[in-house]
Amino acid sequence: MASIIPHIHFNGNTEEAFEFYRSVLGGSFSRLMRFKELNNPDFSFPEEEQNKIMLIRLPIGGGASLSGSDVPNFMGLVSEEENRSKIVIAASTKEEAETIFNGLSAGGTVEMPLDEGPWGTLLGTFRDKFGVEWMVEC
Repeated sequence: MASIIPHIHFNGNTEEAFEFYRSVLGGSFSRLMRFKELNNPDFSFPEEEQNKIMLIRLPIGGGASLSGSDVPNFMGLVSEEENRSKIVIAASTKEEAETIFNGLSAGGTVEMPLDEGPWGTLLGTFRDKFGVEWMVEC
C-alpha cells in the first residue's frame, strides 16, 4: 500500500529544521543528500549552494517519514508566510501527544492548545518556529 510522505521546502535552513525535528521525534535520517552530490560534467550547482540539502528524510515511526529540501536560488524563495498543508502526527498515548506537541511547538505559535478535539480525540494545532503547520492528535 502507498504511504504519504510530507515534503517541505525551505529557504536554506532545511538542515537546521530537520535537526530540530529529529531532536523532538528521535530516530536518525534515512537519507541525507546535498546538492554537491548531483554535480556532473554537464551541470553543477553554484558554490554557495553546494552544501544545501537536496533531500533529507526522517523516519518517524509506523512506516511514515518526513522529507525536505532547500530550494535552489534559481528557483526563487519559498513563502514561509503562506498557509501550508498541515502535517498530522497521530500519537499512541496522551503522554506521547503532549511530548510531541510541546516539543515541536517550542518557539512557534500555538493555534489550538492540545485539548479535546471536535471529533472526540485529543487535538492541538500550531505553526512551528520554521513556519510549518502541524496537528497532533491522539
